[in-house]
Amino acid sequence: MTYSSRSRSAHGKERGTRAFRFGVSLLATGSRSAWQRKARQAEDLGYDVLLVPDHLGMLAPFPALVSAAEVTSMRVGTFVLNSGLYRPAVMARDVADTDQLTDGRFELGLGAGYQDADFRAAGLPLPSRKQRVEQLARTIRQVRRLLTSADHRPMVRQKPHPPLMIAGRGARILGLAGREADIVGFPLDAGVKPGTEPERALAERAALVRREAGERADDLELNLLIAGVAVTPDEPDLPALRSFLPGLSDAEILRLPNVLIGSKRQIAEQLRHLREAYGISYFSVVEPHMAAFARVLAHLR
Repeated sequence: MTYSSRSRSAHGKERGTRAFRFGVSLLATGSRSAWQRKARQAEDLGYDVLLVPDHLGMLAPFPALVSAAEVTSMRVGTFVLNSGLYRPAVMARDVADTDQLTDGRFELGLGAGYQDADFRAAGLPLPSRKQRVEQLARTIRQVRRLLTSADHRPMVRQKPHPPLMIAGRGARILGLAGREADIVGFPLDAGVKPGTEPERALAERAALVRREAGERADDLELNLLIAGVAVTPDEPDLPALRSFLPGLSDAEILRLPNVLIGSKRQIAEQLRHLREAYGISYFSVVEPHMAAFARVLAHLR
């Protein structure tokens, strides 16, 4: 881990300042040539990590990432796999081979699953939140054991296994992430509920993760998924934001720390503030915001 300077957290503890990383989550494939062209575009725009989500009816993450890695030098990752849809042995096989075929550039992102439609499409009942987090914890233990076993070790490029991201919004999954993950991801709504002060909600979740991580807290990389980007003179697309941030008022949406509005320099300062105050240094956007957010990256390198 490389530090560039020293800073203080919101609680006054001195810690290293991690370099920024920027990821983009691509949502569609099309032809092989179109997919690879899009991957090259993401790299040309300055992104560090190419990410793929995991929903049935969308592109299959593992082959898409291998294809993207063929034509770029970016790191690649799942953002995030629904662990409830995978047997640990199957996941370990796919993780090992994807890491091998991407020359050790793979990052494994896991979540507990949250869309009933994905479970229905797989012919599975939707477990309770508690059950999903417990299942995720079991999967992590078993996949790690398999990846470090004699059968898998010769295949894995990143010893003992690729970096693990765990993403989610609830206290159970964030506690698990603090204890087990290398990277912790906060979701589109940044954990905000109606009636709560947006940045305070994010601060509380970052503090929870650090408490659970204990002595390894400063080794964690914190990720925030960007919900919207509007670089002056553009205006935020409120109808689109409302569609995936239900329950929040327009005023609450516009105050979300991951809704970025302003000039390139103002947005850059907002992200520096999130790194300084809460240790969040890894920011990712979904494909519709790829070009807009790229306009800010030069101010953060």
